[in-house]
Amino acid sequence: MSNRYIFSSESVGEGHPDKVADTISDAVLDACLSQDKFSRVACETYVKSNIVIIGGEITTKAKLDFVSIAREAIREIGYVNDDDVFHADKVFVNVIVTQQSPDIAQGVDARKAKGKKTAKQGAGDQGLMFGYAANETPELMPAPIMFAHRLGRELTKIRKSGKVAWLRPDAKSQVSVIYENGKPVAISNVVISTQHAADVEHAEIEEFCIENIIKKVIPAKLITPQTEFLINPTGRFVVGGPQGDTGLTGRKIIVDSYGGSGRHGGGAFSGKDPTKVDRSAAYMGRWVAKHVVAAKLAEKCEVQFAYAIGHPDPVSVHVDTFGTATVDDAKIIKAINKVFSFQPSDIIDQLNLRRPIYSKTTNYGHFGKTDKDLTWETTNKVEALLKAI
Repeated sequence: MSNRYIFSSESVGEGHPDKVADTISDAVLDACLSQDKFSRVACETYVKSNIVIIGGEITTKAKLDFVSIAREAIREIGYVNDDDVFHADKVFVNVIVTQQSPDIAQGVDARKAKGKKTAKQGAGDQGLMFGYAANETPELMPAPIMFAHRLGRELTKIRKSGKVAWLRPDAKSQVSVIYENGKPVAISNVVISTQHAADVEHAEIEEFCIENIIKKVIPAKLITPQTEFLINPTGRFVVGGPQGDTGLTGRKIIVDSYGGSGRHGGGAFSGKDPTKVDRSAAYMGRWVAKHVVAAKLAEKCEVQFAYAIGHPDPVSVHVDTFGTATVDDAKIIKAINKVFSFQPSDIIDQLNLRRPIYSKTTNYGHFGKTDKDLTWETTNKVEALLKAI
């Protein structure tokens, strides 16, 4: 008897209010790292109407113009239309930033401190992180989230080309995939909501999104006569972005990761330097899980590990291959621990994370991209992992 079910994932465009906030936070991080690779950054951004608030804890030698960084990030997103309250040249930017707490710093620093059990660099916080990979797409990512990201990227590409004048920055996409026995076999429905100028008709938006976005990026073999297309289901989406809704850094963690297919430890990524294991260890988890699937040791793999603040070694490492492994999970865990190091300082070195690369991660997922700077997507340790097995 076949096991048939539907699984859905969503993505959001660069102009979504939460992504505007993420983009500004990662732009601040990259500005710090471009001048001082040892910067400690925890940057949070809030956007609403014509207001931007940048807050957090930053310890760096970098000289920053927060206002210019924010305006340039907003301009790159595309908020430059005169009919928009949220405009790159007109927003008011408020900055509320202090340095990193010395109590946290002594836990992260590779030095002895009273009450600290080791002189090694420790994790910047306690917490649990997950990494995930599956052989459903060439990127070894779950199909629903990758399809949703592809829709958003194509919509943004066309908008920024200027070929469709009525498109505006705020947008969301969602794809529901039908699975049989764990394999994607069809698309049940696709949802696209895109902000638009006031003078365009809904019928034009609907036809454009179906013919020029959906049918261009979704595999034709997965679209059936029963596939439903829902385009701007409310009928109108003129007021959008921070004018229509509040945006805050770190509120799209499922969009950023695996669309719900893999579990999430709860920590956000954007605005955090690599000493924060919320970000760096999540990238490490993806790197390891992708290696397991790329080595054909399993069709799906989820890696979980957890940390105590100030402590260098993870307190646990766990692997789940959901019954798809070709060898025992215990053997995979043993091999993983032999090939990879999960100490925070080693994660940073293995993945070369002290670089201003993070603006490349902000939109359309932190995983499944082909940019060579995103080292956690490489599979250069496959031979070593197989040898360890």
